[in-house]
Amino acid sequence: MKVFTKFKIKTLSIMLLPLSGLLGVPTVILAQDVLPFPPTPSASIAKDTMEESTHIRRVEQQKLPADAPNILIILLDDVGPGIPDTYGGLVHTPNLSRVANKGISYNQFHSTAMCSPTRAALLTGRNHTRVGNGQITELANDWDGFSGVIPKTSATLAEVVKNYGYSTAAFGKWHNTPTADTTQAGPFDFWPTGYGFEHF
Repeated sequence: MKVFTKFKIKTLSIMLLPLSGLLGVPTVILAQDVLPFPPTPSASIAKDTMEESTHIRRVEQQKLPADAPNILIILLDDVGPGIPDTYGGLVHTPNLSRVANKGISYNQFHSTAMCSPTRAALLTGRNHTRVGNGQITELANDWDGFSGVIPKTSATLAEVVKNYGYSTAAFGKWHNTPTADTTQAGPFDFWPTGYGFEHF
């Protein structure tokens, strides 16, 4: 019998699996050890000729349960938490309230009080300076934590859920690309489509 125990350590969820061969000593499986998932191996059998070979189309394993929920994250810029009536403010926001009442609403999110850093923290689940966004990208510089570039070693939420089979999209303002890379000529590595969003 396999027993899975989940623990939450800071922003990293890990699973402990008892190893039957090692007297139940748990081993730690980290997300970075399994994502991205390895490609599904081919089921085809190659022989010397096409006639002798057998082609079997590989079937990708479904990683999401059939009842997996849709995920919608709304980040409002320059809006204090006490402004919408959804959270007790004076501005009537019935549609925001309707969305919040149908799901989970986080009303104690750590805001950095700046666009790019708050987005970087939300996208990665990490401190904004740990992911190169200590200030807005227009003021990016060569200091550690202030480059304006989310390192590719820090997976975004979009990249993780896409690996599990979700379709991903970002709509509206994006403020996490260094100014030098925001032209139509690219490069596009630091645009939403370079961080796990299939559509922007």
